[in-house]
Amino acid sequence: MMANNAVSAQSIIGQMSDPTEADRQLVSRAYGFAATAHKNHTRYSNEPYLNHVTTVAYRLAEMGMGPRTISAALLHDTIEDTDVTAADIKNNFGEEILFLVEGVTKLSSVRYYGADRHNESLRKLFVATSQDIRVLLIKLMDRLHNMETLNYVPKEKQKRIASETLEIYVPVAHRLGMGRIRKELEDLAFPYVYPEEYKQVQTLLEKQLGKGDEVLERERKSLQKKLAEQGVTDFNTSYRVKGLFSLYHKLRRKQWNIEDVYDLLAMRVIVSTVEDCYRVLGIVHDLWRPLPQRIKDYIAFPKPNGYQSIHTTVATDHGNILEVQIRTRKMHHEAEFGIASHITYKNPNIPGAGQGWFSYLIPSLFRPFRTATDPDTLITKDQPHHAKIPKWISQIGQMYSREQSSGNEFVEDMRKDFFTHRIFVFTPTGDVVDLPIGATPIDFAYAIHSEIGDRTAGAKVNNKLVQLDTELKNGDIIEIETKKNAHPTKKWLDSVKTSLAKRRIRSALEQQSKSGH
Repeated sequence: MMANNAVSAQSIIGQMSDPTEADRQLVSRAYGFAATAHKNHTRYSNEPYLNHVTTVAYRLAEMGMGPRTISAALLHDTIEDTDVTAADIKNNFGEEILFLVEGVTKLSSVRYYGADRHNESLRKLFVATSQDIRVLLIKLMDRLHNMETLNYVPKEKQKRIASETLEIYVPVAHRLGMGRIRKELEDLAFPYVYPEEYKQVQTLLEKQLGKGDEVLERERKSLQKKLAEQGVTDFNTSYRVKGLFSLYHKLRRKQWNIEDVYDLLAMRVIVSTVEDCYRVLGIVHDLWRPLPQRIKDYIAFPKPNGYQSIHTTVATDHGNILEVQIRTRKMHHEAEFGIASHITYKNPNIPGAGQGWFSYLIPSLFRPFRTATDPDTLITKDQPHHAKIPKWISQIGQMYSREQSSGNEFVEDMRKDFFTHRIFVFTPTGDVVDLPIGATPIDFAYAIHSEIGDRTAGAKVNNKLVQLDTELKNGDIIEIETKKNAHPTKKWLDSVKTSLAKRRIRSALEQQSKSGH
């Protein structure tokens, strides 16, 4: 049964981080404007259309986004679905909010016009996103709510929308480190795209666990009691049964033997400090028997995308295998909201808040988030929209903003370049560049700058001279030698992995051909 009441303006404002009176007034005005514009509109579920935009806005506020992003979310369907014009938005809310609204509208406006038109609209979305990351954050929340109500959409549209979600939006959320959003999207899409596999996984899980929530609640009470006895008072606990789509992929790797999956049940303990994380780890191991070689310390050794937590797998007194995740509140916020947390997170009680650790580790990816005047200050809340773009999104915008590539070609390139598993390699000065698996020094050179790629004459990997077609590995340090008279050759096309490099090489070869070289 769908609720007929939209989220209130006060509920949205209540989720915001320290809003000023001007912030409150802006969001309230946007709310009233959207309510008037959509007053006679309903969705497929027959609920008021306002429910959709207010839910999207509420989630962005919960994520910590600022008043202009939230206002744009409230207004994101007005130009497309109502009599409101771009001039109306600009006159009432200014150019910045209009830019965000139009960026989201570019995708939505061709939503139901076939694969080619949809793929072209995705290209436009990423070009808009390459100017402002908030466009993509609004679109992700828009897609999440649409997936939650997908059962009301006509059957013939359901699989296509769900497939788009798995192929485009899930990988985007993953690349942006938005763990919670990624998991929700993939579990919502799973039954529509792979209905038989969904039923199979669901049956296996129910047979293996029975009532998993009851098991987890019992174990949580045991842990809470033990922590209190040991004097740990400032903590939160939660639990989850493994998501079905994630379990599906793991079962495929394990030949469908669910007995080999050790993280079906997971419990999370969130504390204030890193010291408390390790203290809780000791208490957990005192309470339950740890499984050998199943302790992963992602605090001391973070994942390349910045994820930090301690994972340990234990056998409880009731014979249950349980993964326990231990992290600080700041780590948890970053794990849930990824890149958004690096725009927004600023808790004065937590050292280093607002400056995520991997903004230092990966300056080449996160440099665009920093102000030009102060390289150590991370931009927070809503800032002018030229300031906060990860490098990989900038590359998409640069590569496709002018070129007349087809929508299908764009999506295929996205799958190959940006949504595959990645490696992280270093420049000699310590900057990090992320590339698809199988990338070579030439890919690396073009990722740094097109002119460096065009003038590449040699390469060193870890201080050793290598062939230009050498496959790079995670953690390699690459140094490119350039010469003025060096230029791309046809052979390079066979050894590069990224579409960016291939396009630049083809362009250079065409120029050489025209000039007679």
